[in-house]
Amino acid sequence: MSRSSGESSDDRDAAADRAAVEPLAALVAVLAVGAALGLYTVALDGATVDRERPAAEPTLDRIEGEITVGGVVEPDRLRGLRGFRYPTTVTVTADGTTWRIESDASAPEPAAAGDGGAAAVAERAATVRVAPGRNVRGTLRVVVRR
Repeated sequence: MSRSSGESSDDRDAAADRAAVEPLAALVAVLAVGAALGLYTVALDGATVDRERPAAEPTLDRIEGEITVGGVVEPDRLRGLRGFRYPTTVTVTADGTTWRIESDASAPEPAAAGDGGAAAVAERAATVRVAPGRNVRGTLRVVVRR
């Protein structure tokens, strides 16, 4: 062996031993990083909004804003609703009375909540004007066909 580098052969062997990694440990590390990236991808995919399917919550928010005056839902304003993107049914129920409007002939039935996911449903409690000067608690419900 040549000693022109100034290192002894023992120094070179010690340096080579320190830089070595067990092949099994390296393989396990690569698999762990790969699994972590795969799980991250799946979680990220599940967190994105599905733009293909209509959501009932944004529709309910929009409709509530259009038919509410001073924090009170006015059922008569249902007649003025326009511009539904998907077949939609809007129902206001209060004090034993029900007001309903459908976007078109293909609008879903109001009871379409349990039909296997073919309709998105959102509802919330609201104060409803049932007569001039008479407001009661009621329900505002939106069913959107997917």
